[in-house]
Amino acid sequence: MIADDHPIYVEGLRSVLATEAADFTYNVIGIARTGTEVLKMLRSAPPELLLLDLNLPEADGLKILPQARKEFPEMRIVVLTVYEDPKLVKAAFKGGTDGYILKTSGRDELFKGVREVMAGNTFMGRGVEVTDPTMRSSGVGKNVYEDKFAKKNNLTRREMEVLRHIGAALNNKDISEKLYISDQTVSVHRKNIMRKMGVNSTASLIKIAYDNNLV
Repeated sequence: MIADDHPIYVEGLRSVLATEAADFTYNVIGIARTGTEVLKMLRSAPPELLLLDLNLPEADGLKILPQARKEFPEMRIVVLTVYEDPKLVKAAFKGGTDGYILKTSGRDELFKGVREVMAGNTFMGRGVEVTDPTMRSSGVGKNVYEDKFAKKNNLTRREMEVLRHIGAALNNKDISEKLYISDQTVSVHRKNIMRKMGVNSTASLIKIAYDNNLV
């Protein structure tokens, strides 16, 4: 399903999804022009993937995201937007998006993002940043706080490292390269963290990392 209020852009997006270069077969089952239409259409015929613009009439994407995620936990969501403000990126992931791609991105970037989120990973497109220097703590006492957080939730040092990278929206491959461990090991850590934190999605882990100032 596509949620966007610009008809020309939507038609262009449908053409891109229909191209032979796409490695998925897409069937657009609905196009929502307003925020209220999105939830109505989702409840009528929930798709496997929702491509969501943040700037929608009546109710913007950030307001829709939490409800859509709550009602349709299995549905994958990718935000397609012109906004690259880290605060909006952070808010989108807190709201439950699985991916964030700028509309200035090319076709290949879109396909890559869809592949990642449909595989159960989190994706951030080129030019997207989640780090906002104005929202970071000074770092004073942060190590002590993180130690308390780790002990409270029975997380190991390695699990804390993995959680911080998950909070930065890195996928298993990226984390494995940074920590010099295998993808499979990262996957095991991710599952253990989810079990200990009592959540079942990457979006929830990202929210936990942000809420506890781990990134």
